[in-house]
Amino acid sequence: MPGLRTLALSVAVRGGARWEAEAQSGWSHLLEHLVFKGAGEMAARDIVERIEAEGGSINAATGYERTSFEVRALDGSLGLAMQVVSDLVFRPTLDPVEIEREKDVVAQEIAEAFDTPDDQVFEMAQTRAFAGQSMGRPILGSVESLKPVKRESIGDWRARLYSPDRMVVSVSGAVDAAELLALAERWFGDAVARAADAPEPASFVGGTATLSRKIEQANLVFQLPALSATDPDLPAMRLFTEILGGGMASRLFQSAREERGLAYAVDAYHEAYEDTGVLGIYAGAAADRAVELAQVCADEIRSLATDGPSVAELSRAKAVQTAGLWMSDESPASRAGRNAAQTLVYGAPLSSEASVAKITAVRADDLKRVGMRVLASGKAATAVLGPKGANGAGVAFVKGLGIALP
Repeated sequence: MPGLRTLALSVAVRGGARWEAEAQSGWSHLLEHLVFKGAGEMAARDIVERIEAEGGSINAATGYERTSFEVRALDGSLGLAMQVVSDLVFRPTLDPVEIEREKDVVAQEIAEAFDTPDDQVFEMAQTRAFAGQSMGRPILGSVESLKPVKRESIGDWRARLYSPDRMVVSVSGAVDAAELLALAERWFGDAVARAADAPEPASFVGGTATLSRKIEQANLVFQLPALSATDPDLPAMRLFTEILGGGMASRLFQSAREERGLAYAVDAYHEAYEDTGVLGIYAGAAADRAVELAQVCADEIRSLATDGPSVAELSRAKAVQTAGLWMSDESPASRAGRNAAQTLVYGAPLSSEASVAKITAVRADDLKRVGMRVLASGKAATAVLGPKGANGAGVAFVKGLGIALP
């Protein structure tokens, strides 16, 4: 785009923790760490110094279905950014000494997640939602699953995970299309694809999990099976989530916090995966309020699914969703990341105009329909972490929705 002074590069791979066998749990996340310890002719320090010397920044993230590398930089830095990321994904050093050292670093990260209640409770819920599947295992893996990693095995995993046929290179901001195509051909064009077993279809299992710990507050997560990233009703699902618990005007915030004072934090979220989705609620509350809070959460979901939104609620949710989309368009990093993700899922980016049109077209009855679809499975996953007095919150949520416990 002319006149811009910054650019963002996003290299995204369709592959992550969901692609791992149980014995490989956490390997994708460990690999993401390891490539920054040396790649091509660069040592670990060289990687970040080259980017930061040009005023840029570099980062990476591993999820269940996607691994991404991002560089934010000034105009004129695209060649450097492409070279560095290409070396990271295709030519990492994978030094044996660094592998052992990074295992220790990840072990500390695993311990930190356990020590952080609002991280641990999400892992507990995910484990119940997708029990026995790669989607139900922590992205970080475990100390035991990382122990066998050696240079040859992680190198083979890199070749299969970072395969160019499942990779998208996306750039936004101060970029010339001809320059981009030439650089992409130079740094990514000769990579060789490697076959990898696609993950099994996901199955939402559900169940309750509790963990009593001597902390002051209870941390609660309630999850229901929801819509996938390719479901035609996805815009309605996002609006349903926004009205349920997307902000200070949402039903959960108003009823649970403002009217009853049951929670200091409560919100709803929707995770859309390739073939499934999760509608979730997170809340933090005093232990003696947790059961009542769970009942309120169940009541609000049932009410919205049964009666639908008010005219004002639907209008507000559409305004919030539309504003968020247009605001993200003003950030090169947001555009680059969104375009890469959409290309992996849909085969091409979706224009903001088309997305806004889909949001605008949603009716109140559409929200009722997706709400009933969420409830129709008769399944839920709950996690409660905190004082013993909160342990009944998961069961209260499930019973409040009329779901039979497994």
